[in-house]
Amino acid sequence: MATCNGCEVRPELYYDAEFQIWARVEQGGAVSIGMTDISQTRAGKIMHVRVRRPGSLRPCGKPVATVETGKWAGPVPNPFDCVIEAANEAVLDDPLRINRDPYAEWIARVRPSVPLEQALAGLVTGAAAEAGFCERCRTDKMECKRA
Repeated sequence: MATCNGCEVRPELYYDAEFQIWARVEQGGAVSIGMTDISQTRAGKIMHVRVRRPGSLRPCGKPVATVETGKWAGPVPNPFDCVIEAANEAVLDDPLRINRDPYAEWIARVRPSVPLEQALAGLVTGAAAEAGFCERCRTDKMECKRA
């Protein structure tokens, strides 16, 4: 784990190019999708999370979930073609869990529609993820806050 401007990044995870979502490979090849510290800070107090129906085919870039705050509603985009397997019921019941610890709380669990290595090829991880995440924090003058 590393921090940049108070924003936590975990290099062992995979990230989209804008560092808005993270992905973690689970046993059996499923992938958990969640919001980064940058994303939860920008969203503010999360009041509602809705995940698309399990079994739904979601193309790359289309939302697997929608997050709502008091003033904003926005998508949790999918980083690759997939089928939704499950929603995190704990997050659906208490969306503030994302604000308290965004990396402990996945939102949707998906199964890539292509081989796992191919699905992850478009994401960044490791030292490159840490460097890119920190650059994003500096460029955007982002200071993360938790609930």
